[in-house]
Amino acid sequence: MTYTVLIVAGGKGLRMGSDLPKQFLPIGGKPVLMHTIEAFHHFDRTMKIILVLPQEQQTYWQELCAKHSFVIEHTVVDGGETRFHSVKNGLACVNSGLVGVHDGVRPFVSPEVIKRCYELAAIKKAVIPVIDVVETVRHITETGSETVSRNDYKLVQTPQVFDAELLKQAYAQEYTPFFTDDASVVEAMGIPVCLVEGNRENIKITTPFDLKISSALVNV
Repeated sequence: MTYTVLIVAGGKGLRMGSDLPKQFLPIGGKPVLMHTIEAFHHFDRTMKIILVLPQEQQTYWQELCAKHSFVIEHTVVDGGETRFHSVKNGLACVNSGLVGVHDGVRPFVSPEVIKRCYELAAIKKAVIPVIDVVETVRHITETGSETVSRNDYKLVQTPQVFDAELLKQAYAQEYTPFFTDDASVVEAMGIPVCLVEGNRENIKITTPFDLKISSALVNV
């Protein structure tokens, strides 16, 4: 079974308060994005890695690869107007097998989570990693707010892994703002999505606080 991962990195760093896109910010001496690519390469050195990156950031990425002697083989594809369109662009380079879609700014996904997602996707066709909600959750209503059971909710991570043909069919649908991740696109076709346990360290780096956590995690 062929394994492919689309690593989507279209961030502009606005919430980070930085002129440098968050996927290029350094942790442990090298850009976040390099750590992310390494996580999948170390899991399976035969995995096809497709990096979806805004066209205007690609020259800088090439410069970073040269600076850090980063030689892990990967294909760079132009990003789109939205995450949906970026994934769709990446899927044009995928033929068959299993394809995962992963956020470029989630460098701490564990090999166990990657393994669980791909192995179950070979059977169930659509798999996403999730973690428990550990804090109290409130639902905003027209009259105020109310506590809801946190046991009824999960926090979603990536990689979200699918049968490649299924995901390509899903992304042939017309875009809507409701499509916030790949699972929502697949579910719009009436396809159920299976959940597997993620890892809490698999944070999405979007704020300066996340960057501080990342600096600690990379040294563990």
